Amino acid sequence: MAARSAALKLDWAKVTTSLGLRGQTASSLQAFKKRNDDARRKVQVLSEQPQTVDFSHYRSILKNQAVIDEIEKRFTAFKPATYDVSRQLKAIEAFEVEAVKNAEATKHKVDLELKDLEKTLKNIEEARPFEDLTVDEIAAAEPSIDEKTSKLVSKGRWSVPGYKEKFGDLSVL
Repeated sequence: MAARSAALKLDWAKVTTSLGLRGQTASSLQAFKKRNDDARRKVQVLSEQPQTVDFSHYRSILKNQAVIDEIEKRFTAFKPATYDVSRQLKAIEAFEVEAVKNAEATKHKVDLELKDLEKTLKNIEEARPFEDLTVDEIAAAEPSIDEKTSKLVSKGRWSVPGYKEKFGDLSVL
C-alpha cells in the first residue's frame, strides 16, 4: 500500500525539472510515466468489475452439473502465485546507487572543467593587446621561441622559414 501512495504522490514534472533530465533520459522517464498511468487506469477499471463468479447462475443454465462443480472446486482452491521480488529490488537499488555515483563524478568533472574555462576566459579578458607586448614577455610566456631563434641565428639564418611565403616580401628594395 505504501508503494501505491508513493506513486500517487510523485510529481513527474518536478522530477524531470529538478534533476535536469534531458534527451534520452527524459524521454525514457516520460515513457515510464505513460506505462505507469496506463497500468493505473487498468487496475482502476478491473477493480470496479465484479470479482465473484455466480456459480448458481451457471447451474441454472447448463445441464452438466459435474463440470460446474469441478470448476467451482478449482476456483475456490486457486491461490495466486506470489513472487519474491526483493532480489530485483536490491539490484535496482544497487543500480540507482551506482548511477548517482556516476552522476556525481560527472558533475565534479564538469565543475572542474567549468572553473578551468572561467579562468581561461578571465585570462583572455585581462590580457594586454598583442601590440603592447615586448619580445621578452613573449619569450617568457613561450620559452621555445628563444630556443628556436637561437638555433636559427647560430646557423646564420636571419629570417623565419615560410614567412615570405605567408606574408610576402616587405623589403623596400
